[in-house]
Amino acid sequence: MTDASRPPHEGAGSSYWYGEQDSAVALLGALRTFRRADQEMRRRMSAGMDMNTTDLGALHFVISRELADDPASPRHLAEHLQISGASTSKLLDRLEASGHLERTPHPRDGRSRVVIATDRAHSEVRERLSGMHERMLEIARSVPAPARDAAITFLLDMARELESDARTAHEDPMGDAAREL
Repeated sequence: MTDASRPPHEGAGSSYWYGEQDSAVALLGALRTFRRADQEMRRRMSAGMDMNTTDLGALHFVISRELADDPASPRHLAEHLQISGASTSKLLDRLEASGHLERTPHPRDGRSRVVIATDRAHSEVRERLSGMHERMLEIARSVPAPARDAAITFLLDMARELESDARTAHEDPMGDAAREL
């Protein structure tokens, strides 16, 4: 079977980093395949909505905060996206001009501002993602119930590891090499 005709998870056990060919290495390969597909889906969605992936990430964050009844402030958005206040202002200007976001007075503290998604943004996101989310839920439901806890733990542990590595690199980008100088 050629690589092109092989299902995405087959052959995932071979790796630059891991010499052994076992199911744990194949699991990591499947995770990388998922991550690539997720990144590509986000790229396609942002292009389809005529925005860049950072703008799409901002829209997703704002909608998530709205659903949690905890509206996002421009500062929250800057922290989440890890961008400067000036970049956040430009991003918000773009998304307001495109009709996706609005800056409004905070509902409980009128002195500050919050960012909310417009009806147009909600409509576009639902139109583009509702079918895919339904299919994703069906795939998740196809995982045997006894295996779901293990899958959840695996994914959350991997997320924590990636976040931990990002924090370590940000705090000490040169690692031990900088201390040796």
